[in-house]
Amino acid sequence: MLERRTPAESSYSHADLVDHLVRSTALPRGEAARVVLDVLAYFDETTEGFVRRRHRELQSGGLVNTEIFDRIAAELPHRAVAPPELSLRQLRRIVYG
Repeated sequence: MLERRTPAESSYSHADLVDHLVRSTALPRGEAARVVLDVLAYFDETTEGFVRRRHRELQSGGLVNTEIFDRIAAELPHRAVAPPELSLRQLRRIVYG
């Protein structure tokens, strides 16, 4: 039996992962493809993109820069592919240039 692929699946080569998610979860094929694309996009985020995004998120949550940069510095080593350790000054330069 030939399985039907969604248009999103045809644009990348992770159909085997989508197949696995469909078999092992209750996700329909389209939703599984979207989840795979979301996860890939998350792990494709650069260090600079992560720092800027987290700064915005934490700032909108009411934290001040001292707390924000300490928290970001603590989170960075736990990324899937951890970047080299960045100083608080380097983090500030990423956000403010």
